[in-house]
Amino acid sequence: MDTLQASDQSSRLDLTRETAKRFKETSRMHDENISFPFENFEALKEIGYHKLSIPKEYGGGGISIEELMRHQEIIARYDGATALAIGWHMGIIMDIGEKRAWDTEKYRSVVQDVLNDGALVNNIATEPATGSPTRGGRPETTAQKKNGKWILNGRKTFATLSPILKYAIVSATIEGSDEVGNFTVDTALEGVTVEETWNSIAMRATGSHDLLLENVAVEEDDLVSYRTPGKKQPAGWLLHIPACYLGIARAAQRSAVQFAKSYSPNSIEGTISELPNVQEKLGRIELMLMESEHFLYSVARQWDESDDEMRAEMGGTLGAVKTSVVNKAVDAVDLAMRVVGAKSLSEDSDLQLHYRNVRAGIHNPPMDDMVMVGLAKSSISRINEDD
Repeated sequence: MDTLQASDQSSRLDLTRETAKRFKETSRMHDENISFPFENFEALKEIGYHKLSIPKEYGGGGISIEELMRHQEIIARYDGATALAIGWHMGIIMDIGEKRAWDTEKYRSVVQDVLNDGALVNNIATEPATGSPTRGGRPETTAQKKNGKWILNGRKTFATLSPILKYAIVSATIEGSDEVGNFTVDTALEGVTVEETWNSIAMRATGSHDLLLENVAVEEDDLVSYRTPGKKQPAGWLLHIPACYLGIARAAQRSAVQFAKSYSPNSIEGTISELPNVQEKLGRIELMLMESEHFLYSVARQWDESDDEMRAEMGGTLGAVKTSVVNKAVDAVDLAMRVVGAKSLSEDSDLQLHYRNVRAGIHNPPMDDMVMVGLAKSSISRINEDD
């Protein structure tokens, strides 16, 4: 069954869950080999998952941000790398359609490729010299107008989904101006290559290699938007990041609880799940993840129920969700490993994989320091006004 044909949200979530359960079987293998889980993405495409977040007016599922986050968390419980990778496509294709950020016909042509041929999309903006684009660095990738086309040259890093990506939305400095443009690049074009550089200890199966552009010629209408200097508009779809790491933490919790319920050293009667010190750790894990769920999904609902004016004021709240949920997820996985003990460090344990993957969230945008400074300024401004 296709998720677009499912009668309600519960049915769609069940279908995602049944599909994602298979991912757990191969997640460790792909992590060890730093290989890309092509079969996971084919399975998601078979149920039409990649279409769910496209607005209904373009033929997609038109689901809410809250529902999208629930799907993403479910996938992450079984394979964090797959969840993070597909989350970028899901959020970006939704955001562009809802905000009408591109020319309508250009967006429609890309969406038709997603609907008909399973094309995937991602923003590819990070570069070796500039670091994360959220820091405001100017791209060294260049775009030059020549004979009615744009010629792109540069190297992009952290190109998640690169082994399977159809459309890379590439940021480039437009030569002869101070402007930075975003260009859609069909990865099948001559001059586009993927250099397999990804060798991180975390999220090893995301295919986040380098994308090289060597005299890549794209059409005039592939310049789809400009980067506006200054404060970026809040983006609710980026909640897919904390949703992913919440899912990983829930997976670690499951491993710890299952171990505690089955492990019975000969020094005690029963299992370690009955020991107060173990219960205290498991209780702290549950408390942190309960808090994270309420924060994540209440803010997701707030986004869905808000108009554009209200959403424009939600930047601090969205950043707070990411920072809070991710850091709690890191702490929860650490506690899960303390429950299991030294066995959690074995390569045979799922926990060592969850531990490495969950730490990647610290380095996903927005960065903790930027969030904290923003929250500090907000509180200073608000309290002064109240006085």
